Amino acid sequence: MHILLVEDDDETANFLMKGLRESGQMVERARDGMDGLFRATQEEFNLIILDRMLPRLDGLAVAKAARAAGVTAPILMLTAMSAIEDRVAGLEGGADDYLVKPFSFDELYARVNALARRQPLKEEVATLEVADLSLDRLRRVVKRGARIVELQPREFRLLEELMLNAGRVVTRTMLLERVWDFHFDPGTNIVESHVSRIRSKIERDDEEVLIHTVRGAGYVIRAP
Repeated sequence: MHILLVEDDDETANFLMKGLRESGQMVERARDGMDGLFRATQEEFNLIILDRMLPRLDGLAVAKAARAAGVTAPILMLTAMSAIEDRVAGLEGGADDYLVKPFSFDELYARVNALARRQPLKEEVATLEVADLSLDRLRRVVKRGARIVELQPREFRLLEELMLNAGRVVTRTMLLERVWDFHFDPGTNIVESHVSRIRSKIERDDEEVLIHTVRGAGYVIRAP
């Protein structure tokens, strides 16, 4: 794998680079957030390991900016901040996994392998369609009829999950686990607010309603 490590602490960076390279990975290092963001958006990486506390630009801002720029590589965020709200902020900001310091290299490498095991999309499931709504999983383009719908990365992932299960109810818990990788209830309306934003973007003017709330259960997307 081609890995970008964004870490300002030399001791931590040297420890991680040594272990990853001994495991056969190709690792490049950025020493601050600005350099990390530049490299993430200019080069192709299979994985980004991103420290939360960085000079010039903090890790959360790097993750948000990278996702906004279309970077799709999995992001593993490292942090000394262990509070649930900090983990929520990191995952909501674009990270795919979160590892709290101090940690063992074995634990980090297990997370790296888990993120790397994500299979490439198969051609036959590259495009999802519900009525006149289409979602291209490879080009990451959403259209309602001929109209292009602009979605943020997490909104795209949520809509993708609903469309993968078109006609079936997807519960709030399922969405928290599959879209945010939360295995706990963050105690926020994160799912509801994202669904609301998606609805405002794909159901405009006289366009028919596609996403339905199933009271006490979750959400379902279906053709009218």
